[in-house]
Amino acid sequence: MAKKQTHDRNDPGSDRRQQILAIAAKLFASQGYSSTTVRDIADEAGILSGSLYHHFASKEAIAQEILRNFFAGMTAKYDAILAAQDDASTTFENLVTASFEIIADQPDAVGLYQNEALFLQTQSGFEFLRETSLRVEGMWIEQLKRGQEAGVFRETFDPAALHRFIRDALWSTVRWYRPGGKHTVESLTATFLDLVRHGVLVD
Repeated sequence: MAKKQTHDRNDPGSDRRQQILAIAAKLFASQGYSSTTVRDIADEAGILSGSLYHHFASKEAIAQEILRNFFAGMTAKYDAILAAQDDASTTFENLVTASFEIIADQPDAVGLYQNEALFLQTQSGFEFLRETSLRVEGMWIEQLKRGQEAGVFRETFDPAALHRFIRDALWSTVRWYRPGGKHTVESLTATFLDLVRHGVLVD
C-alpha cells in the first residue's frame, strides 16, 4: 500500500515551501505586507489558498519564517567575521562587504524588513525582530568602539549614532540596487568604504 503523502510545515527543505517563501517575500517587499493576502501568494504560486495552509499556518507565519531566515543568515555571517578576530579596520570592511552580499542575495527579504519592521515588531509573534536587531546593533557598535580604542576611527563620533548613519545608508541601498545593473556588489562595497574611510577613519 502506498504511503499517504503528508506535508510538514516545519520542513525547511520542501521545494514548494521554499517557493512559497520566495514568492511571498517578493510580494511583501513590492506591494506591502498588509496589502498582500494569502490568496495573492497562492495565486502567484499556482495553488489554491487552502493548499497553502498545508505548508504555513498563516500569512504571519510566512513573514516570520522569511525574516527569521534573513536574520539567521546575517548573524551567521557576522559571527564568522567577528570570530576571525581581525583588526578593527578589516573587521569593519568585512561587515560592510557581508551586508552588501546579503542585499544582493536576498533583496526581497531585506526589502520586507526595511519597509515593514517598525510595524511588524509591534505584532504578536514578531518580538524576535527587535531582539535580533538589537543584537546586530551591538555587534556593530562594539567594533566601532574597538576601532576608536585602537586609534583607527575618530573618537569624536558617538558609536551608536555613527552606527545608525552607516546602517541606514547601507541597507537602504536595497531600494535602488539592481543585480545585473550598472553597480556590482564589489563596486558598491568599494564606493561605500571609500566614502566612510574619508569621513570616519583617522588620516
